[in-house]
Amino acid sequence: MVSTGGTGPHVGVLALQGDVREHARLLEGLGAHVSSVRRPGELEGLDALVLPGGESTVIDRLARLTGLQQPLREAIAGGLPVLGTCAGLILLAERLQDGGPGQETLGGLDVTVRRNAFGRQSESFETDLVVPALEGPPVRAAFIRAPLVDELGPAARPLAALPDGRVVAARQGRVLGLAFHPESTGETRFHELFLELVRQR
Repeated sequence: MVSTGGTGPHVGVLALQGDVREHARLLEGLGAHVSSVRRPGELEGLDALVLPGGESTVIDRLARLTGLQQPLREAIAGGLPVLGTCAGLILLAERLQDGGPGQETLGGLDVTVRRNAFGRQSESFETDLVVPALEGPPVRAAFIRAPLVDELGPAARPLAALPDGRVVAARQGRVLGLAFHPESTGETRFHELFLELVRQR
């Protein structure tokens, strides 16, 4: 993916692994200027960052190999707005349960996240979520080897939950973490909310 010429906020998509193109297409459709982030220098000049779904252990390992881990941590800690979906939520978590051997996170979201909380790929599912922060009908959410927010710290608040009360999305200021894939079901409202938060920065 190359940089696009949208006139809206400049949003980088971490492009080490995962569903990068799906996020890029959605953001471009909403008017954002989108570019890939594979090296530390590509974080410069961004208004916001998306951490896509994929394999969180692979993204973690590649972030360290490319020298991106610490610059990402510093950018997030410095207030860069971030949207993380599925593996992206895992990366944003301050605390991780059931992580892979030696797996580390970037932090930025005061939550405890459990990896692969819903089981294997064959146990993936879609469901409708009522999200009070979003206007309109319930959100159609795809859970693919999804994580779960096991615990919210005092700095974070829930954004969406399953009917049984289990939290699947959280927000801390301009950092949003979703356990599901809105970009896979054609749902644009989370990205619209994110871009509005970016514009308010």
